[in-house]
Formats: sequence, C-alpha cells, structure tokens
Amino acid sequence: MTMYDRSPSTDYRPINEFDSGFGWLAHPQEIGMRASHALVGERDRVWLFDPLEAFGIEDELETFGEVAGVVVCSDYHARDAGTFARRYDVPVFVPPWSDRVPSQLEDVSLEIVDGEIGTSGFSIREASPFPGWSEAVAYRRSDATLYVPDLLGTAPLYLAGDERLALYLLCRLTPPTAAFAGIALERILVGHGTGVFDDATGALATAFESSRRGFPRTLLTNGGPQLRALADAL
Repeated sequence: MTMYDRSPSTDYRPINEFDSGFGWLAHPQEIGMRASHALVGERDRVWLFDPLEAFGIEDELETFGEVAGVVVCSDYHARDAGTFARRYDVPVFVPPWSDRVPSQLEDVSLEIVDGEIGTSGFSIREASPFPGWSEAVAYRRSDATLYVPDLLGTAPLYLAGDERLALYLLCRLTPPTAAFAGIALERILVGHGTGVFDDATGALATAFESSRRGFPRTLLTNGGPQLRALADAL
C-alpha cells in the first residue's frame, strides 16, 4: 500500500461523526491515514481542518452548513486547503509560526491566528516537542473537542502493542505536555487516523505517560514506516 496516495480521490470514508461535525479519509487504503475534518462553529458555519479533496465531499459538507474558513494546523498539512478556500471563497487560517504553508498556497486569503479561530469556538496552542517541530493543537472548551494534526495519531504507523493513541516516534522522548495542560476532553480528533471518543482523557494521559518507555518498541516495529512517512511529507 501507498504511504500517502497523491492521486485524485474517487471515494472517501466518513469517520468521527458527532453532533458538531465529522471527518473523512480521502484515501481510506493509504498507510498514513490522512484525516480531514469539518467542524461546526457559531451560526452553524463549518470550519475545515487540514482538508483533503474527495469526490462528492461537497454534498456532505452542504448538509452541515456554510463553509466559513479553512484551518491548517501543521506546516505539512497544506494538503488541499487552497482548493477548498477558492471553492468557497474563504480565508485559510494558519498559526504565526507556520513558514511552509503560506508558500504552498496561491490566490487565497491568509489569516494569521494565534488564539481564537474566528467563530469556530476553537483556540490554538503551540506544541513544540523539540526545535524545528511546531504545530498548532486546536481545542474547543464548549464541547471538549481536541484536534491534533501530527504529534498524536491513531494510524497503525503510530501505534505499538496495545496502544490506541500515541505520539509520533520522533516526539516520544520529549513530549510537549504543557500544550495540553488544563483541558477536559470528550473526544480527540487527529490528522492521521480515526478519533478517540471513548475515555479520551485517559487515552491522552496514557499516550504521554508511556511515550518514553514505548520508544524502543515503536522504533523496532514502526521506525521504518515512520521515516518513510516523514520523507514523503517533506
């Protein structure tokens, strides 16, 4: 199977459906399991997080409401943000430390956001496990929803043993726990894999507590695929 399928999506798999949104896998068979999300904010307007184009996804989005904006939380998740922004004539919201994304987007309006993301109800925090890696994690207190683009994942290449949520291999030795302090959780949505809806708080705590001791096992079982994923993203 392909790590990241760059061909046009001919079908998609809905995931993470709940009252305030849903997600989709544009290429359900790819190893990297890139997940996109549509999350409903104020006035029933929809915010797209790290979206990938998928055949027929416009019809699904219309059932949730008018698209208000596109949010790119990782420097490596420009994905199809420009396509969606142009289609719906909305801006792309990026954190101030994002250097790579603006250079990959053409003919779109960019909004630099460091805190609240428009009327989405989400606010961002910077998660930086080590120099050179910074991403935005988005949290909405009203429904206790957390979105993490790369640092945490549930795709098989993240997991070892009986883990159900884990840090990316390179981040396991220096987990940025401060970025997740003081939040209550009902669900965790991720940029790679399906979300965690059962005991999300416990899953997050376990992921951080076991990150260092799980490093050798993950390096042995998933080191190769994760390096491939990194090279493909770069």
